[in-house]
Amino acid sequence: MTCSLGRRLAVALLVWVTTLPGTAAAVPAGGDAGASDAVPASDAEVLRNLERIARPLRTTGSTGPTDDLRPFGDAVGDAVVVGIGEAAHGSREFVTVRHRMLRYLVEEKGFRSFVLEANWSAGARLDAYLRTGCGDPVRIMAEEFQDAHLLLHSQEYLDMLRWMRAYNVEHPGDPLRFAGDDMGYAGPELYDRVVDHVRRAHPDLLATVTELYRGLRPAVPMGEWMRTAVTAPLAERRERAEGTGRVLELLRAREPAGADTDHALATQHARAVDQVARLYAFDLADPEVVRQVMVYRDTVMAENTLWWHRHTGHRVVLGGHDSHIYTLTSTPTLPLAQGTVLRQRLGDGYVAVAASFDRGAVHATEEGLQNPVDADVRRFDVGPAAPVFLEHTLDRVSHRDWYADLRDAPPAAHAWLDEARPKREIGTDYPPGEDRVSLSRSADLVVHLHAIGPSTRLARPAPEAGDRHAPAP
Repeated sequence: MTCSLGRRLAVALLVWVTTLPGTAAAVPAGGDAGASDAVPASDAEVLRNLERIARPLRTTGSTGPTDDLRPFGDAVGDAVVVGIGEAAHGSREFVTVRHRMLRYLVEEKGFRSFVLEANWSAGARLDAYLRTGCGDPVRIMAEEFQDAHLLLHSQEYLDMLRWMRAYNVEHPGDPLRFAGDDMGYAGPELYDRVVDHVRRAHPDLLATVTELYRGLRPAVPMGEWMRTAVTAPLAERRERAEGTGRVLELLRAREPAGADTDHALATQHARAVDQVARLYAFDLADPEVVRQVMVYRDTVMAENTLWWHRHTGHRVVLGGHDSHIYTLTSTPTLPLAQGTVLRQRLGDGYVAVAASFDRGAVHATEEGLQNPVDADVRRFDVGPAAPVFLEHTLDRVSHRDWYADLRDAPPAAHAWLDEARPKREIGTDYPPGEDRVSLSRSADLVVHLHAIGPSTRLARPAPEAGDRHAPAP
């Protein structure tokens, strides 16, 4: 393998493992626009069964009364983590429907945390804003939602954050919290928080920790840092991971006998820094390493979510792509999904909510694009699902937008849902690959929308003087 080919493969692999859920497509993503709407006779009983469990959604927006979600609350039961997925990262409705479900779970079921498929450093900064009101969420999102996570930079997520902050202003003694469970980038604040904790609590370790972190704290914007991280020599990347791992070991060794939330949080920040370093310590130029990286990433996301649940004691709403929310992987190149780990660790304490749609439009980048920037994002129209797809049948339920507890499916529908079928799962780029999903074995509930629209993109504010987070122009 030539050096240039290896570098291109390394970058492509990183983008792929952080954004793309699908595999090679066997059926056109938009479906067959000329297909008949007639329901095959063999599907009639399946549809009758689905009608029995389908509950209509009053709206796909984030506001308004939530009494239509009471059956959703019953289905959640006593679960402590509820994963609510999305079938397309760049969709408005999947974020707004999740926002309304979050509102319901906060107001009616006592949930107090939202964990997103975003980097831990992004979560730390946004959580500080929610708790204190300090900082500008517009600027934080602009600085943290870049490269593989640029589709999170949307008005819909900003609206959700502002609602969470407003809730905290009204409930100062019982605030909502926010965390990111992903690990593609560790921002400078994480390094600063670890070092500041060491300076206060363990001054004898300060010189050692400072030396181990020397040269690792990002000094350029996130997008630029991610574009260059994978091209460093492998030996150098592994040396960095040795240093971050050593810091983590030092903090673990100082674990206090009693409860010390400051130490626990600083240790988790050090763990997040180490998780990122260990991602880049994989030989990303080796195609055989893909499966290892995918298993590592989803395991880390699950462990970060579980840590946050234990640390806060909160019931948690988990947001992410369907492929990571599922309890059974739908993608051959994703051997282990985050949801699988959560189900193994929590049992019925984890509830997975899948998403689907029949038609509409999304924001995405072109297929296979490496290290995307804002200018690469464009609108893609998605036609009605072809008859072989799950969505084709789900869309024939009489409600335009609906949800259902799949565990209550009568026999005919249960057997149909149990069979692995093609389903559209759109990540950052378009067209998607073909995922094959056994819906009843991969999720507990499904939310089906007849049509979706693209997310509302935000303009990025001009960088401030000396701003190391700012995206490249």
